[in-house]
Amino acid sequence: MKFNYKKDISPKYLLLALSLICIILLGLSLFSEDFMDRTKRMFGKIITPMQEGASQIGEWIEERFQIFGDVKQLREENQTLKERNRELEDEIARNQAELTELAELRQLYGLDQMYPEYNTTAARIFSVDSSGWFNEFYINKGLNDGVYEDCNVLYDGGLLGIVVESYGDYARVRAIVDDRSKITAEIGPNRALCTVEGSLSNYGEGYLLATGIDKDTNISIGDTVVSSNVSDRFLYGLTIGYVTEVTRDANNLTMTAKLKTAVNFGNVRDVLVITDRKQEVTY
Repeated sequence: MKFNYKKDISPKYLLLALSLICIILLGLSLFSEDFMDRTKRMFGKIITPMQEGASQIGEWIEERFQIFGDVKQLREENQTLKERNRELEDEIARNQAELTELAELRQLYGLDQMYPEYNTTAARIFSVDSSGWFNEFYINKGLNDGVYEDCNVLYDGGLLGIVVESYGDYARVRAIVDDRSKITAEIGPNRALCTVEGSLSNYGEGYLLATGIDKDTNISIGDTVVSSNVSDRFLYGLTIGYVTEVTRDANNLTMTAKLKTAVNFGNVRDVLVITDRKQEVTY
């Protein structure tokens, strides 16, 4: 037969049993302090480690929450620093661009001061041929700005090229290093006539050639070569380059000189266009 606690044990008996136990313990505590001390020590040995363990667990949990809070704060600070770093990088890039543009404007101003007798306007290159050099390119000034065909173009230390086509608000420029370019020039202190020939292959080697120089011309390394007044399209006195080498030709009547150009054609951005044209200038 199965024993059923719920039906066989009456609540009043349980209450009576618990009351009896309490009375016994109370009596023992009154008449036996030694028993109570042993009981306290016994329960202390059980409960104290449990309390210490609970305390350590609580401290560990608190440390984890503290670490989590610190990590979250560090992540937020790191994100803020990254955003500030990007802002500073953008600001530095803008400042560098502005400084570069300022340097180019100063260069154009200095170039303008070299030729005060001519009227000029600044222009920016917006398209370049795919040859690798700035031998032919487009500028953002045209007929509306007084830039016409045959206007000479300056950059860096001297003559860059000439306008070959002009439209309403842009123009096409051919540089003096282009294979189709030929300039009547003057060389040396005696201003002897010569022809500066454009050549991309020669410029790739670091020079242009000045040909047809009279054999009796006094030429020294470093002499300046400028555009001649005899030229039909180029204005007078524009610096083309500097002599680096002179050789006598096979005919024994003329000489050829290698020139280092006054302009670096590898990276051009802003140019100075002389709006005067050869047929409009008198000397």
